[in-house]
Amino acid sequence: MPDLLYEKKDFYAVFTMNRPERLNALGGTMNAERQAALDDFNSDPKMRVGIVTGAGRAFCAGADLKEMAERNASGVAQNRRIVGSASMGYAASPKPFIAAINGLAIGGGFETSMDCDIRICSTEAYFGLFEPKRGILAGYGMHHLPRIIGLTHAAYILLTADRVSPEQAKEWGIVSEVTEPDRLLPRAVEIAEMIVANAPLSIEGTKAMLQAWRMAKIDDSYRLGAWVSDRVLLSDDAKEGPKAFAEKRAPNWVDG
Repeated sequence: MPDLLYEKKDFYAVFTMNRPERLNALGGTMNAERQAALDDFNSDPKMRVGIVTGAGRAFCAGADLKEMAERNASGVAQNRRIVGSASMGYAASPKPFIAAINGLAIGGGFETSMDCDIRICSTEAYFGLFEPKRGILAGYGMHHLPRIIGLTHAAYILLTADRVSPEQAKEWGIVSEVTEPDRLLPRAVEIAEMIVANAPLSIEGTKAMLQAWRMAKIDDSYRLGAWVSDRVLLSDDAKEGPKAFAEKRAPNWVDG
């Protein structure tokens, strides 16, 4: 079974993160499969809108910390710098994407939803950037969350690592709507239908402008993020956080 399901409908495609036993954590073959699906979606003129969701009770739990802890324990070399890419993929597509957030969206899962143009969630969803609890950094979220919801609410989420309810998410502008679980995907399709009813070039041009505003002067943020990442992610705490999570215990911070 693939780690990402890609289903094409009449005018839209559904991208379903499909590791329910790991709460759809971003590991395994998911990233490679997502890129292959995006390449096909972007090149298919019949596909006008993408919908991103998760299998089971989670949207996405973010980075697979168990895999991270296993790599640390095995001594496998890896690039630990996380400065936030220019895009995680969906934002870079010339076509609009809707995040249908069915359950928990934390860490990279929250960031995956940020990479979409429109976000709606079910009453069973919640959000969080819990990376400071693990001794690591929010990466993409550090750069883009303030641009999406403003500095005040972003600072609260990024500094407290608190859990954000669906009601707070709507109030703060993380999502535009909250629906009952059985209405989530149908509502996403309704929004897709409204988009598709508009002129294709108008939609393409509008998305290009939205992306330009989102990325304005982002390079300055990335340059500072590279310095911050080197200091934080090469620390002992960055190893201790994932290890403590995998061992289901409180972390023992030693840096700072």
